[in-house]
Amino acid sequence: MHIAAGKFKAQCLSLMDHVRDTHEKIVITKRGQPVAQMVGVEPEPVTPLLGRFHGLVQVDGDIISSVWIDG
Repeated sequence: MHIAAGKFKAQCLSLMDHVRDTHEKIVITKRGQPVAQMVGVEPEPVTPLLGRFHGLVQVDGDIISSVWIDG
């Protein structure tokens, strides 16, 4: 879809909803020449809390027997 800059300015919020719902690209023109485009954004994947640090922590040796207990 191509739309003139003036019309885009007047309908910006409804066009944003349209792009979100349809994932259709909108090309904004000025004096008939394309100057910008509006495209939908893919939602970022949600990383579950459990397992978030998988691969970031390394255990070196036996962590149970190396704990010092004041006795």
